[in-house]
Amino acid sequence: MSGFEKVEQFNEMITIAEQKNLTQLGFSFERGGAHTARTMMLDELSELLAFISKPEAEKSEYQQAIVDINCLRKRSGKTRTLTYRHLVDLYSLNPSNTLFNALLFFWNRDPQGQQLIALLCSYARDSIFRATAPFILETPEGTHVTRESLEEFIDSKEPGRFSKATLKSTAQNINSTWTKSGHFKGRIKKIRTKPVPTAGSVSYALFISYLTGARGQALFHTEYMKLLDSPTDRLIELAKEASLKGWIIFKHAGNVIEVLFPKLINAQTMELINE
Repeated sequence: MSGFEKVEQFNEMITIAEQKNLTQLGFSFERGGAHTARTMMLDELSELLAFISKPEAEKSEYQQAIVDINCLRKRSGKTRTLTYRHLVDLYSLNPSNTLFNALLFFWNRDPQGQQLIALLCSYARDSIFRATAPFILETPEGTHVTRESLEEFIDSKEPGRFSKATLKSTAQNINSTWTKSGHFKGRIKKIRTKPVPTAGSVSYALFISYLTGARGQALFHTEYMKLLDSPTDRLIELAKEASLKGWIIFKHAGNVIEVLFPKLINAQTMELINE
């Protein structure tokens, strides 16, 4: 069974109630995705979070900064509005959203991990982008990946869903996102490379995995951890580093692993997780 089939099977196994709970935590299972129009917008997100540096900022403040103040320096009101909508699709920009709240927590503590932190959130919220992960991760390091091959992969999942023009732009956007995250290098010719995980990006991947119900050793073998594309031993080392920094609680004795997130999970969130 391919990685894509495993992800599809997992999504099919999620009940409507579980989807509802995960959606309340920030996940999205909508059929569409922002990558049909944009990349994961790492530069815009970085500028926005530098402009509004307070974690408690309301969603309306992000909208005002983008649309009214034009902190991202877009040329027209329409472009500013579209930019805001795409960023909401990818990240929610809502502090009451568990995924976005955790993104801010690790983003502000681990600048070196920001590209992978953004990737993880985009993956959890964009189904079209999410579907391409197995294609990328199963490609050997050093391989040249063409836009056309990604187009074929996307089209093979739902033949005829997208026009040729949409397939092309979507593949370009997705390739750009994987480049920003470190999974590709090259501006035009995309070569498969390995990203560089950090303590913050590993913690965020563990957190998202925890929200989906993974526990113990299974936390290090979810689709979110696989996005970091690194040996488990290395990911465990980085989890220990995050624990020493006080970002998470990580306990490891023999085959027993426990990970907790006291600074990010309150009673209400835990209730949703346990339902």
